[in-house]
Amino acid sequence: LVAICGLRLELHGTPALPADGRGVLQISNHISWLDISTLHGIRFCRFVSKSEVKHWPVVGRLADAADTLYLQRTSRKDAHRVLHTMAERLQQGDVLAFFPEGTTSEGKELLPFHGNLLQAAISVDAPVQPVALQFLDAQGRLSQAPCYIGDDSLIESLWRTVRAEGVVARVTFGEP
Repeated sequence: LVAICGLRLELHGTPALPADGRGVLQISNHISWLDISTLHGIRFCRFVSKSEVKHWPVVGRLADAADTLYLQRTSRKDAHRVLHTMAERLQQGDVLAFFPEGTTSEGKELLPFHGNLLQAAISVDAPVQPVALQFLDAQGRLSQAPCYIGDDSLIESLWRTVRAEGVVARVTFGEP
């Protein structure tokens, strides 16, 4: 999908590998509907997503196919269920990922974190790896083309993205 949209993928750092039977929890900033495909372009990871995504046309089917874990964000009980499932998956060696900002932004600075899901990694002593996403234009400046924020529609964001030339999706893996 990243290539179909005309983006080039640029990798910095090294994705942490599961070790000692434990998986890895990746946490990343969130800019665009392309973020998940960008991270999947490097390696498969199972995402935690808001439950509404399951019912979105096309996207919901893709999320189901990737074995996404869905969270009803307004339910404390469901948060406990998802934390338990995440801990089990990490113990089984899965790579899990989520966006602790909880929403998309321009990517110029981080929004406040909703860090409750980090408890899954703490519970099973699994590494947490920070990941920074950026979309750059042909001159190496931040590109707003793939952004999906505010009143943007998916169609508007998609159109801006495919019309932009030379956009690079830069993924930087930090130390776990």
